[in-house]
Order: sequence, then structure tokens, then C-alpha cells
Amino acid sequence: MCYCDQDKSFESCCQPYLDGVKNAPDAVSLMRSRYSAFVTSNKDYLLSTWHPQHAPTDLTFDEDQNWLGLKVLQWSSDDQQAEVKFIARYKIHGKAHKLEEHSVFCYISGRWYYLHAK
Repeated sequence: MCYCDQDKSFESCCQPYLDGVKNAPDAVSLMRSRYSAFVTSNKDYLLSTWHPQHAPTDLTFDEDQNWLGLKVLQWSSDDQQAEVKFIARYKIHGKAHKLEEHSVFCYISGRWYYLHAK
């Protein structure tokens, strides 16, 4: 099963996006692939899918962070903007945490980009 909780293998789900073979077709797929990028520490993919005006200059990953799962709660979308609510679970130093986020995405020149969290 893919890291993003889809009932597909990573190779047939998120990996083509992370490898740049194809672009995520919608904001939910982009959010799921970005979660997989966090799991696999794929900094280049995360930075390339962040809207340039909102992207950090660099990312670092906590070596002790272990991602445990993703659950998409809801989403809405039109042709230019989308919002996705999700919960991502992880552990750091053996202690469980969850990240509950309401993410905003935009569609520019044929690609979806992560803008920011609400």
C-alpha cells in the first residue's frame, strides 16, 4: 500500500509524481504525494510543489520522525483553488503526535501547488 493510504502500491500511486514522470491531477493527489514525499524525505519534490511565493528556501527533516499514516477528512475544489483537510500521524522519539491541517492549493499553468495551511 502507498504511504498516502491509497490502496495501490507506492510505485503505481505517488512515485510517478515524486519522480517527475507526471504531475498530480488534482489537489488531493498533490497533498497525498506531498505526504509520501515527507515519508521518503524527498525535499526536492516538496519544494517544487510549493507555490514559489510561499515556499521556504530549504527544508530539513527530523531523523527521529517516523510517519505512521494519513487520513484525508474532506476536500473542496474548483478550477483554480482547492482546500484539503487531513490528519497525519507520526512519532518522534517514540512519542505519538498528529498534525491536523487544512491546506490550500492553487492551480497555475497546468499544475497544482501547495500554498499554505489555514
